[in-house]
Amino acid sequence: MRAHGKTVSSLAHLATALLLAALPLKAALADEPTAWPTADWATSTPEAQGMDSAALARLIERGEANSLDSILITRHGRLVAEAYYAPYRAGLKHTVNSVTKAVVGTLTGMAIQDGLLASRDQLMFEFFSDRTVANADAAKKSITLGHLLDQTSGLDWKEKLDASVPESMIQMRRSRDWQGFVLDRPMAQAPGSGFNYNSGNSHLLSAIVAKKTGGSTLAYAQKRLFEPLGIGDVRWIKDPQGIEAGGFGLYLQPRDMAKIGYLYLRKGQWAGRQLLPAEWVEQVFKASVDMGFGAKPAYSYANGWWTIPEKRAYIATGYNRQLIIVLPEVDVVAVTTSRSNFRMEPLIDMITAAARSATPLPADSAAQAQLADRIRDAAVEKPSAVTPAPELAAAVSGKVWQFDRNLLGIKSLMLDLKAATPGYEIVFDSKYPDATAQPLAGPIGIDGLFRINDKAANAPVAVKGNWLDAQSFRIVSRELGEDMVAMYTLRFDGQRVNVAFENNRGFKAQMQGRAAE
Repeated sequence: MRAHGKTVSSLAHLATALLLAALPLKAALADEPTAWPTADWATSTPEAQGMDSAALARLIERGEANSLDSILITRHGRLVAEAYYAPYRAGLKHTVNSVTKAVVGTLTGMAIQDGLLASRDQLMFEFFSDRTVANADAAKKSITLGHLLDQTSGLDWKEKLDASVPESMIQMRRSRDWQGFVLDRPMAQAPGSGFNYNSGNSHLLSAIVAKKTGGSTLAYAQKRLFEPLGIGDVRWIKDPQGIEAGGFGLYLQPRDMAKIGYLYLRKGQWAGRQLLPAEWVEQVFKASVDMGFGAKPAYSYANGWWTIPEKRAYIATGYNRQLIIVLPEVDVVAVTTSRSNFRMEPLIDMITAAARSATPLPADSAAQAQLADRIRDAAVEKPSAVTPAPELAAAVSGKVWQFDRNLLGIKSLMLDLKAATPGYEIVFDSKYPDATAQPLAGPIGIDGLFRINDKAANAPVAVKGNWLDAQSFRIVSRELGEDMVAMYTLRFDGQRVNVAFENNRGFKAQMQGRAAE
């Protein structure tokens, strides 16, 4: 609770706060920040930047219900609130999913600024003259870079912005030639005639940027974007030809995501350099492509960024709410990483409401302590319910369970539930895509808390398990920094085991195994 005094001094503070709260919220950008976050973000109390600590505490408390992994709020170029939700923690890269589209859009703008690309009006086909493209009619030949940037290429593509299966994106990922798969798609409508979300559009842009900048989108990004902004910890998946994925596949630390938002808030300027044309940012801020949903005026799209016009919010948006939110009218950049597609509008409203004044508010030590408590609480994992282990636990412990070919690519599984440190080992089918050469092994928590293998290949892996009944054991697995949560429910029946798999993306699978002889 916030403390309220009755002295003349506290009444004076209250009067000052009410006066400041009545001031216009629009926060004009300074000509030049006193400190750029290249090395790292300078921190500040929220009140020193005109934000309400109590409101930010409520925002962070809400994060657990939204399955957040992290949330960061910056104002006036200062980090005023930052929380990490256990078992995720600071210092880890996180998938940004389709935020990658906004990054590739940014690189396209930089390549135009550098004279490597002519303009948004340049024809896509100019960059693929070495390929034989199917369905190459006049409409397809008229696709421009702008159409790719704005998701208006007209290519036939199924990747709706809802809970349905992104069929075309999955097919592209399974193909041996992602660029060819996209280029060969038939046309569904004339270029520029309407919005249709398509990760393939952005992948073609990545291929174009790579081709015009020396062969690597990542290398160009490091030179023109990441290094100038002080971003060093990056992972970016590639297609079978070695081109960085354009529509997804980038991994960044949350603080570095905020730097990209700050570049846009500063209209492309960074530490005295115009890294990105101001006109490019203005196209994002005045997006005109109707995305077909949201309140009127509808959500809009430009250069890989979403716009919510009624909120004056500009967002690099990734699946399961990997977000870079730019709010120029209150001089705020916010970042979330998450594992669920919660509604963005309430989050934005809470952030905007917390920005009570364009100038400092009186210090509020009680509210700041409340905020600090919420941040500390987020970092502490809450145990899930557990039940006592049945007699079967000892019988299945240490057994190797073998599986026929299956959608998960699992060849065998072993659980050791009797050890002082319970553990697991999974061997994958070498013919399965993305299979690891070495078994995946690590500790498993059976007390309601995750145990973490910090030596896993790409990111720490957190695993816990619990007996549901006398025959069923459920394993929950998370690769920290991914947005996916996987659940394996094992039902043991003598020398056989049935496994039901489900993840938070709605994918389900079944497989049957048997005890190895």
